[in-house]
Amino acid sequence: MQIRVLFFGILKDLVGRSSETIELADGSKAGSVLHHYSQQSSRLAAMLPSVALSVNQEYATAEAALRAGDEVALLPPVSGGSIEVEMAKDDVRIVRDTIDAESMVAAVKRPEDGAAVIFDGVVRDNTRGLRTLYLDYEAYEEMALKQMRGLAEEARSRFKVRQVALVHRLGRLGIGETSVLIVVASAHRGPAFEACRWIIDTLKKTVPIWKKEYFEDGAVWADGEPFPEEIRSGRGTAGGSTASK
Repeated sequence: MQIRVLFFGILKDLVGRSSETIELADGSKAGSVLHHYSQQSSRLAAMLPSVALSVNQEYATAEAALRAGDEVALLPPVSGGSIEVEMAKDDVRIVRDTIDAESMVAAVKRPEDGAAVIFDGVVRDNTRGLRTLYLDYEAYEEMALKQMRGLAEEARSRFKVRQVALVHRLGRLGIGETSVLIVVASAHRGPAFEACRWIIDTLKKTVPIWKKEYFEDGAVWADGEPFPEEIRSGRGTAGGSTASK
């Protein structure tokens, strides 16, 4: 049977392509995809224990059964974001244009709010003592958007805030430009602060977005935090049981 495989971040560089179709025996499991690529290079094999799997845009275990035509993504640890989406209760988007923070904050605030807490993630000019020229963000876009929506929904439920706006930019970003903007509106400041911090911390660990850092003498994919155990074992998602642990 044929399976479509997607690669992101440093895995895309190691394999030399962003996607391909492979043949697997009928009845194969997702782990068969990992085994297939572990045979290709020692460097790729060394990375696979830290890689998360998704099947048809849902995190999955190596034991997940595959069917012909499935889409399997190999996801390196994430670093943390134009798809325009229909406006829902929460404004959740992935864009490639400049994020207009002022307009976004103004659109969220309401007279009944006592607080609008903002996280504005910007590109800094240095990393580990090296001068950064610019960053390049990429994502498994459909899955990332789904995970971001889940984060917004869970933040509203968990922290009892009124509304969340969450926008991540992709593509090339210069120094000082906004990569991710979060606005949390609430009647009280405490829940708004807590929700905003929880969203960015969880996004950085679980949403499939990666960044490549460009310096004067080269470029590297940013080291991501390891996926939470719930994701590596396929027991959770960014906006579901993983975030509740």
